[in-house]
Amino acid sequence: MFFRERQQLTICVVAGVVVCVFMLFWYLPSHKKMKAIRQAKTAQSLAIAKGAADSRQLPLMKEQLLEMQAKLGNYEASIPEQNTFGGFLGRIADLMNENNLQEQEITPGEEVKADQFNCIPVSMHCKGKLVQIFKLYRQLQTLDRLIRIEQVKLFNDTGYNGQVSMETKAVIYYRAKVG
Repeated sequence: MFFRERQQLTICVVAGVVVCVFMLFWYLPSHKKMKAIRQAKTAQSLAIAKGAADSRQLPLMKEQLLEMQAKLGNYEASIPEQNTFGGFLGRIADLMNENNLQEQEITPGEEVKADQFNCIPVSMHCKGKLVQIFKLYRQLQTLDRLIRIEQVKLFNDTGYNGQVSMETKAVIYYRAKVG
């Protein structure tokens, strides 16, 4: 009887060792690998979903790019290579005359030199109806030369007769000569 109990105990111990070996060397490593594979699969699914969402945005971004390219046009062409400043100020004066603006004054500032682009600040003053002044600004936007409006001040006439005085500070650019 003692031999039989010992034999059963040995079988139980061997079975326990087999179960422990099975758990330690096969089940737990396999379980960790499966968990890592599931995480990788989830990450891959997220990346695929993000790629699909991004690919749906691509036509919209392409359309925006085309719109921006159309707006910018040939940016370099709007910055001339030489300082044709006097002629450009004459064109601004012509636009003011065309819009029947009075008390015109266009005063260039001191030239600012930089590596690639030089610029000349310009102060413009005139008086007219608000519609005429806005038309002048629209025409300035359509000019073939880059001009940046930095400040605009509009003052109502003291007589309240519909006249507005305009003060504008702008910057006109041209390319610096290299060499």
